[in-house]
Amino acid sequence: MAADHAGISKEIVLEALRAVRGPELEGNIVDLGLVSDVFISDGKVYFSITVPAERARELDPLRAAAERVVKDIPGVKGAMVALTADRKAGTASPRPAAAPGPRPAAGPAHAHSHAPARSHSQGGGAPSPAAPRGPVKAGIPGVGAIIAVASGKGGVGKSTTSANLALALHANGLRVGILDADIYGPSMPRLLKISGRPEQIGGKMIKPMENYGLKVMSMGFLVDEEVAMIWRGPMIQSALLQMLREVAWGELDVLVVDMPPGTGDAQLTMAQQVPLAGAVIVSTPQDLALIDARKGLAMFRKVEVPVLGIVENMSYFIAPDTGARYDIFGHGGARSEAERIGVPFLGEVPLTIAIRETSDAGTPLVALEPDGPVAAVYREIATRVWDQVSAAKADTSREMPSIVFE
Repeated sequence: MAADHAGISKEIVLEALRAVRGPELEGNIVDLGLVSDVFISDGKVYFSITVPAERARELDPLRAAAERVVKDIPGVKGAMVALTADRKAGTASPRPAAAPGPRPAAGPAHAHSHAPARSHSQGGGAPSPAAPRGPVKAGIPGVGAIIAVASGKGGVGKSTTSANLALALHANGLRVGILDADIYGPSMPRLLKISGRPEQIGGKMIKPMENYGLKVMSMGFLVDEEVAMIWRGPMIQSALLQMLREVAWGELDVLVVDMPPGTGDAQLTMAQQVPLAGAVIVSTPQDLALIDARKGLAMFRKVEVPVLGIVENMSYFIAPDTGARYDIFGHGGARSEAERIGVPFLGEVPLTIAIRETSDAGTPLVALEPDGPVAAVYREIATRVWDQVSAAKADTSREMPSIVFE
């Protein structure tokens, strides 16, 4: 992109970045070829800096310096800069390491990644060592639980399910927010009929948009709908974490995250770095969709995120003229899969003309017809999901380590 409507061009950004010295203070980051392609939209500048993988942590001040320089350019409203860890060919990606130093104390129930292991006394009175745990994932202040809604492939109605699930949780009396984590194809602005730009608070925090009682954040509010997003993994990671942690969510019982389809960078970022209370998998009854759904299930299990269950979307079709039911895509496949792998089956959402029309119009069915039959299905699913989250939080509060003296 040569320049945006604010008159900021790639060339102006690169010239400013020439003031930032490289890692060894030899030359600047632009002439050393460390700066990725620069993306500019609505006065905001996005780019990454390539650094050696083993030095990524120590070179974060380089990223911060580049961000400051760009923000000082007249007309720039903000900058999002990521470090790209450049590895030599054939080098395997290391697993994320815990930060050095003492492990932070456990936070509130919603900020845990696993329930703490109980401590039991043995033989000579010494407590048995606790099972090793992964790095503590930082929660979001004020947010009680974070639930991911995912699918193994596109086209199964995951975003529509996310929006209606969030509305159903709200209808059940909870304070709810929704994060649209699909960087490439954000859909919440359209689904929830929200337009405009978010308000910035205090220079860093962003005020979420609101409609139907939900607090909402999406890349679709920051970038024009026609703009094609071409980002590498680290930039996606930075964007997601900023939309999570630099948004003034306030006090929420639950934040629903509408994940992009598949098992790529965005999904791994959320699973590995965010304390998810659990994941809801959306599939259709088709065998092909279920095969892809299994990939999503396997990913969440591998990173030890609880799978709250499977929703069978487009489960059956109700003819609008006769009310007759037709199993267009087959029926019961998701239920059978849930039973086979031992996860809860959350419910069957029918395929109706009303769901499509209300989604296209930005008036989700749960908001438009809260007492209708489809809204009742979503509310039952929301109840089953929240019951599991609440039970897990209660179990965690009971399983605090005990110290026994003998």
